[in-house]
Amino acid sequence: MSSTVTETQLQGDEHVNDFTLVEDNDPDKIYAQFAELRSRCPVAHTTENGGFYLLTKYEDVKNAASDTGTFISSIKAVIPSDPRGIRRPPLNTDPPAHTPYRTALDRTLRPKRLKRLEFTLAEHAEREFAKLVENGGGDICGDFAAIFAAWVETTWLNLEDETAPMLAETAAAWVNAWRRQDAKETSAQSEKLYVIARKLFADRRVSPRDPEQDPASSLLQERDSSGEPLRDELLIGCLRQSLVVGMVAPPLLFGVMCNHLSKDKDLQSKLRTDPSLIPAAVEEFVRLYVPYRGFCRTPARDIELHGRTIPSKSPITMTYAAANRDPDAFPNPDEFILNRPNITSHLGFGRGRHRCAGMPLARIALQIGLAAILRQSSDFEVNGPLEYAGMPEMGITSCPLRITPRDEL
Repeated sequence: MSSTVTETQLQGDEHVNDFTLVEDNDPDKIYAQFAELRSRCPVAHTTENGGFYLLTKYEDVKNAASDTGTFISSIKAVIPSDPRGIRRPPLNTDPPAHTPYRTALDRTLRPKRLKRLEFTLAEHAEREFAKLVENGGGDICGDFAAIFAAWVETTWLNLEDETAPMLAETAAAWVNAWRRQDAKETSAQSEKLYVIARKLFADRRVSPRDPEQDPASSLLQERDSSGEPLRDELLIGCLRQSLVVGMVAPPLLFGVMCNHLSKDKDLQSKLRTDPSLIPAAVEEFVRLYVPYRGFCRTPARDIELHGRTIPSKSPITMTYAAANRDPDAFPNPDEFILNRPNITSHLGFGRGRHRCAGMPLARIALQIGLAAILRQSSDFEVNGPLEYAGMPEMGITSCPLRITPRDEL
């Protein structure tokens, strides 16, 4: 499929009313298409995936993400949507229904608790990457990041250690089924995740833990806007959702980070020599290579934007991947610039009430994981074909590396 917007598509009302999404998921082609749309028609429309609008300017995306009264999540939050039409909190809910779930999750992600988790997460990262070093390399996405992400989830949720390998395998199978829009296989893998969530809640009802240290206990403590306990199926759905969302982005980000550092050996060496730069590098990597093309909202009323009317309840993608490379927001947007002056304004974790709930944990995990990779290696480079994620994700799903160990370890 073409990655460009043709002159024909701009005739008439000067708006792009239909265009073809990049088919092969090559990030360079996708970013090129987003750049063209952003400069020529920042509110474009495609008939693919049932039809939706794309916002590609930074300010438009930021404003839409921040205005949960106008741009709602309860109708559609992701394109393509769950092939079974299932909705779970907090992603698929609007305030005030959304609030208790986010309050409960945020309570367990405060800095004091995360600081206590750092040592355990570092142990997991060092151990899992050591396996790749011993083998001379491996797929950083599938052989390291996927299992490390599972350890991060099990540590945060206080699950048994034996859950991590099964979670990594099940989450990967679920994501692959979702990408194929295979409803039967998606349901089969999802049920395995529901079993984990149900078992966890059953245990916490009998033996509750400190709600500041335990997500399931924190959720059980919350009440809805009427003061009633949250419904069981929604509690379980929330935790089931959490089991997946924390598993999708890390492999994509470790893939793009390692691919980038394979090409930029000076930066790789700089971060290895001075690990204090890793947090700033991770933040710029998230801006440059946001792992989701965007999330969906639907306007609660007709809205006007850039001279175009978007009808009420029409799906709109807040295209974070385009917004984070808007030159009006980030000079030289396609370049990696360590310590950008305005890096904290990027939209890699979203914005507003639906900002990524796990952002504080994700930052720490990415920093710890990258530190382990750099500490145990003297060099690494890509030594095989890359595989790319399909919608709604963005990034690398398979990144084979050749790893040169660090002599002094």
